[in-house]
Amino acid sequence: MNELNTGAAEMPVAEHVHGKRRNILLGSLFVNFAVLFALYNGVINVLLPNQVALLDPAHKAANFSFIMFVTLLFTIVATPLAGALSDRVRSPLGRRSPFILFATMVGSAAVLCLILMKTVAAIAVCMVVMSFAYNMMQGPMTTIVADRLDEANRGKGSGFVGAAQTAGGMGGIILAGYLANRLFTGYAVFALAIVATSLLFVVFNREKSSAHDHVEPFHLGRFFTGFWVNPKTYPDFGWAFIGRFLMYLGIQSVITLQLYILQDYIHLDVTASNHAMAILSVITAMTLVISGLISGYLSDLLKVYKYFVVFASLVMATALSIPIMIPTLTGMYIYAAVFGLGYAAFISIDLALITRVLPKRANSSARDMGVMTIANVVPQALSPILAVPLLKAFDNNYAVVFVAAMVCVLMSSLCILPIKSVK
Repeated sequence: MNELNTGAAEMPVAEHVHGKRRNILLGSLFVNFAVLFALYNGVINVLLPNQVALLDPAHKAANFSFIMFVTLLFTIVATPLAGALSDRVRSPLGRRSPFILFATMVGSAAVLCLILMKTVAAIAVCMVVMSFAYNMMQGPMTTIVADRLDEANRGKGSGFVGAAQTAGGMGGIILAGYLANRLFTGYAVFALAIVATSLLFVVFNREKSSAHDHVEPFHLGRFFTGFWVNPKTYPDFGWAFIGRFLMYLGIQSVITLQLYILQDYIHLDVTASNHAMAILSVITAMTLVISGLISGYLSDLLKVYKYFVVFASLVMATALSIPIMIPTLTGMYIYAAVFGLGYAAFISIDLALITRVLPKRANSSARDMGVMTIANVVPQALSPILAVPLLKAFDNNYAVVFVAAMVCVLMSSLCILPIKSVK
């Protein structure tokens, strides 16, 4: 199938920032992504699984996996849709800011409604709205790295984003672990925090007005055909997509089901498992921030991205083997430290690599970044639901989840090697 014109808008002149404005942008990206991923991880990994377990303890893993599958199934197109639409926005606030503001408000309203839901189906509806909205915000936010940082600084930008995602994610788990017995307070803290930081981001990083930009109409049919990126025409993009897909397919089940792993594999009670989640996050935070920032700067300095990603994948595969060999809380602590090293390096350098393999198509950077995001959104939907039959087949032994994750991560590293346009 040949690529079709998606009717993308005419791209304005690049709005690269330098000096003080660049430093403010980097700091703002760090704060906003940190809070966003604190919300993602705090809600999805701690607060929500605790709420689901209270509804039906005997079927908690299956119910939680179902909610995540439905949620992410409905939000697969959110990020690329936001990218395609934000490429066309004409407003005094620019192209990205209106999406960041509106989507944040909708997502936070859905988070606040979660505590009122008393059935699995109702929780799933709230999660669909929340995830769709925040993904509509995250797409334009991620594209700002390519919009406003020149190529010489994108590694630094991706390093800040990567470190923020990992640090914020772990911080969110820490906070949520101590708020797990006060679910409404937990949901409210995260929902209001992301609203505040998104408002501040837009205020301190004003975009040029796009009110008078020339744009072409949005065509839904062309939008969906635009999801197709011909791997023969853009093989490096294809390999990067598959590599990211396999990576998240592997690690997401371990990340998503970690609370239940502590309860049913390490055999901790509910209170101890929530506190252990916080301790695991502290341990990981000690390794991930430094790893993410250093990896970003080293990749720009050495101009080597592909092999950094492969090395990070191997570190994560090693980490995943530790709970299999040492199925104790100590083993989980060691796993958390080693995984943090690899994961921070992976997500920081992977973003820098992806910005360099995007198809050279006019006015499609936001959409193509959104298409690439599918490679981590779809596995988030599939991974937990695929883990359920594995657990049933192996008598609810969570070791099989770690084994499956290792296989996927190692396959991911092999997919990065054929990339030719990036060292």
